[in-house]
Amino acid sequence: MTAAPVRVSPSWLQLREPADAAARSAELVEKARAALPDTAQVIHDLGSGTGAMARWLAPRLGGPQHWVLHDWDSDLLGLAQESLPAVGDGSPVSVELRPGDITQLGPPDLVDGSLITASALLDLLTGPELERLAAACLGCHRPVLLTLSVTGRVEFSPPDPLDQRVAAAFNAHQRRVSRAGHRLLGPDAPARAAGLFTAGGATVHVRPSPWRLDEADPALLEAWFTGWLAAAVEQEPRLERVADRYAARRLADAEAGRLGVTVHHADLLALPSSRLG
Repeated sequence: MTAAPVRVSPSWLQLREPADAAARSAELVEKARAALPDTAQVIHDLGSGTGAMARWLAPRLGGPQHWVLHDWDSDLLGLAQESLPAVGDGSPVSVELRPGDITQLGPPDLVDGSLITASALLDLLTGPELERLAAACLGCHRPVLLTLSVTGRVEFSPPDPLDQRVAAAFNAHQRRVSRAGHRLLGPDAPARAAGLFTAGGATVHVRPSPWRLDEADPALLEAWFTGWLAAAVEQEPRLERVADRYAARRLADAEAGRLGVTVHHADLLALPSSRLG
């Protein structure tokens, strides 16, 4: 199956933002803060979408900040610019929009930054795209915080006999071939990224950042499950014969407050050796 460019809907990004915020590793933020200079920060956010990473991270960094938001979707960047408030301690936060292809960035595009960030991005890249992105980050010797990369593990409570078959089909969908002829990394992305940054001389820290979905947010649970199953059926059309009954069982469980899902992700912090010690 060939991957077409995907435009992420603002409504989906808004729906998932609280779960993202709850899942990201606060420990890695503290490690990143310790590696930053005691000056106003410039943060390059790659694949920024509507600015959720900035809304989450800016208050945790504190102090004056200038966020440079990179995304190919100008409409999402416009929404981000409208929604970024001042940092919680009252320090100013300014925003700069840079529409364009983040996989074509090089060190000169990022070197003015103090920190490079991204969220829910790595699994959407191919191997060559991740290699170029890692090289760009390593080339400017800045800390890099990459959050919420899927790992391919999904746990349901209670389990259903079809869970693992659907999960395998979804993971295969995540690894489909792009129009350029390269396979998307999908759940292989966190390990590949860690290897690239380590090989480039960085010290790499990886922490779990799981989504925990249940009756506390039924809209997100239903939206995630519906999209997850649809991608699996697209990848393995034979699942269509059983998908409706499976969906009916799972959505009935969700409506009754019986369904819990853990969607595993990983956060990664790469600290360049030149900034250590």
